[in-house]
Amino acid sequence: QVQLVESGGGLVQAGGSLRLSCAASGRPFDDYHMAWFRQAPEKGREFVAVIKSDGGATHYADSIKGRVTISRDNHKSEAYLQINNLKLEDTAVYYCAATSLPFGGIPPTRQSTFIYWGRGTQVTVSS
Repeated sequence: QVQLVESGGGLVQAGGSLRLSCAASGRPFDDYHMAWFRQAPEKGREFVAVIKSDGGATHYADSIKGRVTISRDNHKSEAYLQINNLKLEDTAVYYCAATSLPFGGIPPTRQSTFIYWGRGTQVTVSS
């Protein structure tokens, strides 16, 4: 079992920045690729970004590419999501997730690929 706990969410003005953190425990962190998903009010959960277990590869959703950076610190067992130039439509609950399935040539982006999930952290962007 892997336990994931997100933090760093909050109320931010449009144009601002946030850095979300995901602390992992339970099993070796570098066994897992880590991803961020988000769920806006009355919408389905969507993929945001994923990073390979060794940090050697990343992949981003087209809708947010250029404004976000996913990273990880395997020594601290933490993953991060930096979001810049926040927009109203970024308002959502942000979840981190972990999978040990192969990263491969096609990065994992589907929810069903990820085995472990955190409870989420709320990000609210105001005008």
